[in-house]
Amino acid sequence: MIHPHTEVKHISDHIGYGVVATKFIPAGTITWVLDKLDREFSPADVDSMNSYYQNIIDTYSFRNNQGNFILCWDNGKYVNHSFNSNCLTTAYDFEIAIRDIHPGEQLTDDYGYLNIKEPFEAMDEGTDRKIVYPDDLLKYHKVWDGKIEKVFNKIVSNEQPLRELLTDGLWHKIQLIIEGKEKMESILNNHYPQINS
Repeated sequence: MIHPHTEVKHISDHIGYGVVATKFIPAGTITWVLDKLDREFSPADVDSMNSYYQNIIDTYSFRNNQGNFILCWDNGKYVNHSFNSNCLTTAYDFEIAIRDIHPGEQLTDDYGYLNIKEPFEAMDEGTDRKIVYPDDLLKYHKVWDGKIEKVFNKIVSNEQPLRELLTDGLWHKIQLIIEGKEKMESILNNHYPQINS
């Protein structure tokens, strides 16, 4: 489920639609949580679908570390890619704002950690990276972990509208990590080793 202080808006003819903040979302806020309404499809499930459904899965889903396709039921599926994304996924089935997100600003992910099947050339943002590759998670997980670690300690002190979607066990784990009693798991845990899949 995407953060409630967001809406889908038309960004441009080139980009299409995206998810935009309707209120200030401070760094360290959980912006998306995998919830019980999100659908998970195995590769065999997708292969058995007709091309109409396969195109939807290809456009709007990401793959988890089991290689299964996750299709968000809500506006989360409209979050666009950016090499300078303001949100990052974690190893805990939720995403976090890694910097402040202001009203009217898009929420963005780096598709490099979504286990994409094929490389794609993204819009030029003036960064060294121009293409998103299936193995980007192997290359950049340490950089992304560092960005998450900088704001992770704000999770328990920020207002978290999506808190009720996290189990008490996970919330306790987050507290232990912030207190230094447990190590934060790497975003690399989301990696699906792709071999012609």
